[in-house]
Amino acid sequence: MTVASQQPDVSDEAALVSQAREGDAKAFATLVRRYEAKIFRLAQHVTQNREDAEDVLQETFLKAYEHLDQFQGNSKFYTWLVRIAVNQALMKLRKRKTDRSVSLDDTIDTGEDTVAREIASWDENPEQRYSREEMNQILTAAIESLAPPYRTVFVLRDVDELSTEETAEALDLSIPAVKSRLLRARLQLRDKLTRYFKRKGDDAFAYL
Repeated sequence: MTVASQQPDVSDEAALVSQAREGDAKAFATLVRRYEAKIFRLAQHVTQNREDAEDVLQETFLKAYEHLDQFQGNSKFYTWLVRIAVNQALMKLRKRKTDRSVSLDDTIDTGEDTVAREIASWDENPEQRYSREEMNQILTAAIESLAPPYRTVFVLRDVDELSTEETAEALDLSIPAVKSRLLRARLQLRDKLTRYFKRKGDDAFAYL
């Protein structure tokens, strides 16, 4: 499951960052507009709370602005923003103390050499019974039910379409750890969706 997105021009981004470093507020505002929707979506997936996600969004861009001089340009600006946003979101979770599995540094098996096949793509047949909006709601609920470490990796890789390397860099994880978490996220989603549609008695999804 992927969501197509238009990739920003890297040279244009570098120029905007450079201008923002020199105090150009308009340049930074352009960067905010470019990435605020993605950062908010990521924050909401991690915190599962709209108010917290809004706080994370503001805190992310505030910290990014304050520490622009620390961005070396060795990675994409968005990758750097993701790292800030994830840290802020996890801090929110820790303060709430409502989720014991918030750490992205938990030890997880990384022995898989291959990544599980993608969640099966659905043709137009099932959409005769389920509208696209209903399907999106079902998928969103399934994604949000994942534990934060898996949910975050899944959103970055399969929704925001970051590469494995970019995801690893953004989350400060090893590449095998990213692959392992993505594998588990996909398998858990597949299981959740299969059980959901079986409860509904929908044979159209029996092949999941």
